[in-house]
Amino acid sequence: MQLPFFLALGLDLSNCYPGTINLDIAPLSCVKTSPKRTFSAVKWHPSEPAEDFSFVECIVPRHGNASGWIYYPHPETKPTHFQPGTVIELLLPHISGLNYGDQMEIQVPEDQMDFI
Repeated sequence: MQLPFFLALGLDLSNCYPGTINLDIAPLSCVKTSPKRTFSAVKWHPSEPAEDFSFVECIVPRHGNASGWIYYPHPETKPTHFQPGTVIELLLPHISGLNYGDQMEIQVPEDQMDFI
């Protein structure tokens, strides 16, 4: 439901699968430092409040250097969204053969996100 709103703001995600891959990076957590794109007060749902979203570039080398985004809905603007701080959401093209529980390596520009 959010894709047309992001497209109108200049971010075309049409090459991405219409769902996220939830990647648990425990025991690490991430701190977004300077995301490639941030959108504030996006009113994408008729009955929910507007939300803020950030997008950080990423590459998945083991899967043909698939490139996409770490999708970060700001939790402070989405109070009903509860997700562990060690889980990041990835928007990527469809990756054949990827299964629940598989390990995945991602590469992220150091200036966009830190892992601690």
